Amino acid sequence: MDSRSHTHVTAALRLCLHALLAGLLALVVVRAVSEGAADTAAVVAVTLLTAALYAAGAARSSSVQPKGSVQPKAPARPRTSVQPGTRAGAWWLGGLWVLWAALLVLSPDALWVAFPLYFLQLHFLPMRWALPAVVVTAAAAITSFVVHRQEIEPGAFIGPLIGAAVAVATVLGYDALFRESERRRELIVELVATRADLAEAERTAGTLAERERLAREIHDTLAQGLSSIQLLLRAAERSLPENAPATPHVRAAREAAQANLAEARSFVRALTPPDLEHGSLAAALERLCARTTAPELTVRFAVSGTPVELPTPYEVALLRTAQSALANTVRHAEARRAEITLSFMDTSVALDVVDDGRGFDPSGAPVHERGTGGDGGFGLPAMRARAGSLGGALSVESAPGQGTAVALTLPLPDTEAERAA
Repeated sequence: MDSRSHTHVTAALRLCLHALLAGLLALVVVRAVSEGAADTAAVVAVTLLTAALYAAGAARSSSVQPKGSVQPKAPARPRTSVQPGTRAGAWWLGGLWVLWAALLVLSPDALWVAFPLYFLQLHFLPMRWALPAVVVTAAAAITSFVVHRQEIEPGAFIGPLIGAAVAVATVLGYDALFRESERRRELIVELVATRADLAEAERTAGTLAERERLAREIHDTLAQGLSSIQLLLRAAERSLPENAPATPHVRAAREAAQANLAEARSFVRALTPPDLEHGSLAAALERLCARTTAPELTVRFAVSGTPVELPTPYEVALLRTAQSALANTVRHAEARRAEITLSFMDTSVALDVVDDGRGFDPSGAPVHERGTGGDGGFGLPAMRARAGSLGGALSVESAPGQGTAVALTLPLPDTEAERAA
């Protein structure tokens, strides 16, 4: 139920309440006039006063909504407005009750006005005061019947009590239904916002994946090709006689290849993951652990050995593998603790991601289990392919109920060869 439907429903209920009270007051006047009672003038006067007071309060009250409901924001109203929960509303309701009590003394037919009064009391008073007020109103109606009819009948007690019970049940039930509808509306709003966030996250992940792919392609094809051309032209330049006519052209071609190689490498640096743009790989992994959140999950990061500078493809592979493994831990492992360790050794660098989750069978895992498919390339085959492209190896150790350990090992590149490339 949205706020508009709530407004329509409460407007209809308000009109029904107005009509019920007006009809019952009219019934009191008609019965008094038709029976020619001695106090007919007093009955008419008190009835008109009651109707006038009710009309004045109804005009000052802007809406009739159950207490506890989420009301839309509105401009501030004067403190004298007859609103639920306000002192003015309580005084107005008290005045109505006093006039009704006077009308009870004058006419036995006034006891029927107790039914709309039940709803007004439940609406305008806090529940801790509304329930006693309903009980007092029912008792006054029963007393009036007994005094005027001079007899005690079961109906005299059952009617007002049943009316009070129905009023309480109706108001409480409507209140509960409205709160439930509000919770559902808020949930729908949250779901819509979450869907938008997920869509934005997917677009961001796709953009980052494409940037990484382009960087890898440029590094593995254009940059390597230009580096080879530069080395070959340098060798050709050295083998030519100093005054050979082709020497200037070979030198110009080598310089052009060198300039384009520098441009290609700048593109590769520009397309690297943002986490690696402002700091080392260790700092990026530490930030990854800090921002990974899941219920009851603690993620820690440690560095072993002496850190060395790694080529960009190595850092990208290690960071992406950590992201993929940690994402699988959050989504599937139900773990309480996860640890990422970056180890620098003499001839290799290793990344270990270990969790104490529910584990799985690596040899018999379904295609879509543990993120091995349908997750945008964040699965085990993608990690193995990334490791294999750099001459490394990926191992996965896990068993149901025994946690999971993912280890990526990459051989350290030859520094001189890397500089030449």
